Amino acid sequence: MIVALLNQKGGVGKTTLATHLAGELARQGSRVLLVDADPQGSALDWAEQRNREGLPRLFAMIGLARETLHREVPDLASGVEHVVIDGPPRVTGLVRSAILAAERVLIPVQPSPFDAWASAELLRLLEEARGWKPGLSARFVLNRCIARTRLLADAQRELAGVVPPAMAASVGQRVAFARCIRSGRLVFESEPQSTAAREIAALAAELLESSEQPEAGR
Repeated sequence: MIVALLNQKGGVGKTTLATHLAGELARQGSRVLLVDADPQGSALDWAEQRNREGLPRLFAMIGLARETLHREVPDLASGVEHVVIDGPPRVTGLVRSAILAAERVLIPVQPSPFDAWASAELLRLLEEARGWKPGLSARFVLNRCIARTRLLADAQRELAGVVPPAMAASVGQRVAFARCIRSGRLVFESEPQSTAAREIAALAAELLESSEQPEAGR
């Protein structure tokens, strides 16, 4: 499976989700490659912090912020079971290349109508890409949610009727994730019994299950 996390709006938590999804898939025994396609290199910075802490490598990682991504990733994917692409924060040729490289696209959004509206350009690119990749699928992912708030409930209702649909699993705004960024760890390592760890596990499980089923909707 090749999954890209993309959204032209910055600050939605793409890197946090990308590193944690890669780590969760690796924890389950899969060989995983994380491609940092963001010129800012946040995932690479996280990996460097992990190295400074003397922590073991959980998955392979490379920086590949180039518009040739769609030509290079298939060869890289031949040696692993899953590739996770952490995409850039703006719609550029690099985003187009990441879309063409992917089999599945996750669009992290915060529970705000503005976040969903801001994805319009990305959705247009996805629709264009299906001309070359008819099986390409996309899903919104509610991220940085504050539980039991009206804003979250409203966002869930709004995304229930959109195309592409949202993942059933959502991820909260949790201090555990901020601590992980600073330490180079993942929540299943530092706080394995936490709600944050359970949310990431649920998101990974849903992603794996959806990848094994025929695409019913876009």
